Amino acid sequence: MKLALLRLLILTACFCGLLQGCTSSQTQDQKLTLTGASTIAPLVTIMGKRFETQNPRVQIDVQTGGSTRGLVDAKQGLADIGMVSRSLTATEQEGLQVFLIGLDGISIIVHKDNPLNEMTQAQIQDIYSNRVNNWKDLGGKDAPITVVHKAAGHSTLDLFLQYVELENLEIQADVIIGDNQQGIKTVVGNPNAIGYVSIGSAEYDAQQGVAIKLLTLDEVAPSAENVAKGTFPLLRELNLVTYGESNPLAQKFIKFMLAQENHDLIEQQNFVPPQN
Repeated sequence: MKLALLRLLILTACFCGLLQGCTSSQTQDQKLTLTGASTIAPLVTIMGKRFETQNPRVQIDVQTGGSTRGLVDAKQGLADIGMVSRSLTATEQEGLQVFLIGLDGISIIVHKDNPLNEMTQAQIQDIYSNRVNNWKDLGGKDAPITVVHKAAGHSTLDLFLQYVELENLEIQADVIIGDNQQGIKTVVGNPNAIGYVSIGSAEYDAQQGVAIKLLTLDEVAPSAENVAKGTFPLLRELNLVTYGESNPLAQKFIKFMLAQENHDLIEQQNFVPPQN
């Protein structure tokens, strides 16, 4: 009798263990990893928080590192979704699904106390090639120009080089930075600095009272409005990419980001939502 009871207890414990294992696997938390462009990361982060609120057992993990990292990680399976803040070449698109989530531009920024309000492509080219290295030569105060430049792997760098028609080796930089916030903080901390960052990031921070100024470029103001019109000289796409057959959670999150009801978060970051 005792032996039979013992066997019954063991079988019951095993069954409960199996049942608990099945239940936990069915309700297991899910994690979605996105890597890449620092320009897109803040937007994806706030989108992720809204998505997590509606999907409590999902965690959205956002990591930066530049558009190149986003492409490589997506193709190598190191990220579920890559963030790329530019258009892709035909070669880069092979095997990828590309989703346009917004439009942005690249703005030249200086400290808010800098008396200059506008620049031309030629003047920026002169500054970054060290042909002009004092603000007085541009109508500013007598002070050396601190040139802030992007590190390799960031699409902002590639687009900037195309615009100023310079090779990266020709750039005479004083400070090398990674993401937009590093660039903004560097300019805030140095009244003689000049840099270039996302219009969305810079416009948002300037509206919050951060001590930067966005310069009019070739007589066109750097604003989300002019990005939407397509009149600003330095424009770019904001894309999410997946490789092959993306998992259902990645598809769900991308659909969520593209949904009209979530465009308010895109506009909140001073980006322009894609036109439907």
